[in-house]
Amino acid sequence: MRARDKAAVSALRATLAALDNAEAVPVDEAGARGAALEQSPVGAGATEAARRALSERGVVDIVRAEAAERLDAAAQLTAPAHAGRAARLRAEAAVLLRFLDEGDGDGTP
Repeated sequence: MRARDKAAVSALRATLAALDNAEAVPVDEAGARGAALEQSPVGAGATEAARRALSERGVVDIVRAEAAERLDAAAQLTAPAHAGRAARLRAEAAVLLRFLDEGDGDGTP
C-alpha cells in the first residue's frame, strides 16, 4: 500500500507542477533586460502578472500527456535491472488515468 501511495504522490506532484507551468505567463524579455534600477516597479505586487486560466480540456490534455510520458518511459526500460522503475512509472500513469476516468461519464467526480 505504501509503495502505491509513493507512486501517487510522485505522479500528482509532477502533474501539479506541469499544470502550474502551463498557467505561467511568458516573461517579457525586452522589458526585463533594458530597465534601469530607477525604472523598476516598486511596491507589493508591482511585478505580479495574472496567470493564465486553463480550460477543463487543457487540464485533461496535460494530465493525459503526463500519463503518456510515463507509459512511454516505462516502455523504454526493457532491461531487467530497470523493471522496478518501469513498474513505478506504470503505477504513476495508472493513478493519473484513474483521475481522468473518474471525471468522465455521469458527471460525478
